[in-house]
Amino acid sequence: MATSAFTTRPEIRGSFGVVSSTHWLASQVAMSVLERGGNAFDAAAAGGFVLQVVEPHLNGPGGEVPMLFWNEKDRRIQALCGQGSAPALATPAYFRQLGLDLVPGIGLLPATVPGAFGAWLTLLRDHGTWELADVLRPAIEYARNGFPLVPRIVQAIYAVQALFRDEWSSSAAVWMPGGKVPHPEHLFRTPAIADTYTRILNEASAKGDRRARIDAAIDIWYRGFVAQAIDRFYRTEAIRDTTGERNTGLLRLDDMAAWKARYEAPVTTQLGRYTVAKCGPWSQGPVFLQQLAILKHLGIESTAPDSPEFVHKVAEAAKLAFADKLAWYGDPDAVDVPLDALLSDDYARERAALIGARSSAELRPGRPGGREFRLPDLGAAARTLAQSDTRFGVGEPTFAQLPPVEEWLEREVFVGDTCHIDVIDRDGNMVAATPSGGWLSSSPAVPELGFSITTRLQMTWLEEGLPGSLRPGMRPCTTLSPGMALRDGEPYMAFGTPGGDQQDQWAVAFFLRHALHGMNLQEAIEAPSWHIDHFPGSFWPRTTTLNRITAESRFPIATLEALRAAGHEVKAGADWSEGRISACTREPEAGGGRLLRAGANPRGMQGYAVGR
Repeated sequence: MATSAFTTRPEIRGSFGVVSSTHWLASQVAMSVLERGGNAFDAAAAGGFVLQVVEPHLNGPGGEVPMLFWNEKDRRIQALCGQGSAPALATPAYFRQLGLDLVPGIGLLPATVPGAFGAWLTLLRDHGTWELADVLRPAIEYARNGFPLVPRIVQAIYAVQALFRDEWSSSAAVWMPGGKVPHPEHLFRTPAIADTYTRILNEASAKGDRRARIDAAIDIWYRGFVAQAIDRFYRTEAIRDTTGERNTGLLRLDDMAAWKARYEAPVTTQLGRYTVAKCGPWSQGPVFLQQLAILKHLGIESTAPDSPEFVHKVAEAAKLAFADKLAWYGDPDAVDVPLDALLSDDYARERAALIGARSSAELRPGRPGGREFRLPDLGAAARTLAQSDTRFGVGEPTFAQLPPVEEWLEREVFVGDTCHIDVIDRDGNMVAATPSGGWLSSSPAVPELGFSITTRLQMTWLEEGLPGSLRPGMRPCTTLSPGMALRDGEPYMAFGTPGGDQQDQWAVAFFLRHALHGMNLQEAIEAPSWHIDHFPGSFWPRTTTLNRITAESRFPIATLEALRAAGHEVKAGADWSEGRISACTREPEAGGGRLLRAGANPRGMQGYAVGR
């Protein structure tokens, strides 16, 4: 039964094209590409490159991006993995000889190959129509001519200003021109990024056709001057990080040259009319699918979407799914992940039977296919914190925090670490992408390039023999999790959210409210939300909290009190603090044509949906 709720903005509806993203400039750039004849793949790439410039605290050119897409010509959902791999020199033994129990959260040591550039260009080359120069032009213009600084960017710079001044001089040169923290809302320029992209275009321009020029740009990034600058900086510079020491990096030219973006079949599960697709177990994505599989056996459709029964069942399902992620997920190229068993109906029914009226305070992985699990040493976080320099980065995404670290760990302030963009064009092509990594405060900017490199390696364990253990050449199990869904076998929705470990919590509640309770996209996005803490965090220092729900205070008081009575530790968050969802849908209309819809998150006053 459809519901009706007040929303801060309308659900966007049209027939020509729709875009939703975490920043209004990226949304408008992507829409402008559609208006000028580009398809969804051209538009998503252009918007993705703009996000690197205008949300530098949440992603950057040196980051990564997993994506899902539907090409109407191929009539199938595909995954494109833009998650870079671990350097060949990155071994548990190397980190142990430094006296470390965990990979550090910031600096040069946690780098993986930056996969975003290769993934965006692979999508553009194989499915787009535009020249790379046209796709990159908006990002280059914003970097060279200026873009408005949202307050959170300034806060991120302010928090690490001492680190930049005293240690990371290359970052100070980019983010503190004249030695000063920039002022919020003023235009800010990153000309070195503009120069890097312009040089790539100039060097690639002499190649033959459009495809050859894009291939040349990929080669320049992973084997040419970009890779060479990264190799030189990571090989020779000793940089202070969360160990309190100065360390050189492990990323090398050979690591860059050996990597490429790759297509994969998505992982799927069924919920009523919907077939939901996610990336594989090198991502957090199957956690979403496991929750749906469990909730099918709990009558979730009969519970009101703001009721304590709804929140309790979804929260308990999340606890079980995330416990399985800890025990079983990893790069399937390197480890045997029992994914079929984890997503089987029998296993889901078995897991659902563990959920009762009371909350669970235990970390409970399952035994898919009768296998025995082994968990990592969860005491590593306490040992790491005791011997680390926490002034410049803790948590998600290893951002520096203004309060003391003890206060921050208690408050668990979520600041966001990622971006998202969805696009659907008039032909029915669809893209969902979640760019992240290369945050301005994660690692020092490579001087010749003007941007930082991802620190995603912090999501591996140094303890050997685990699915998520560090292995050279492996993909760390990223939190990034774009989503796509078919309805009645036809392509329907592209969706996703920033949020680290919260991504496949906020998105599950959103999806259920839309698919089962009939809320439109904007209503489902704006409905009060929450997240649980019931597992070790994916980001350094990987502290473990159990049985906590942080819920927006907009929930009915009766719901929060009932959750407490059921045994949950409930923390009341700010009214608009949980969730960063973007979503677009397409559906056939009687008599032909398609109705397109889009919604975007109002929290933080950045996300926007556009379309016509």
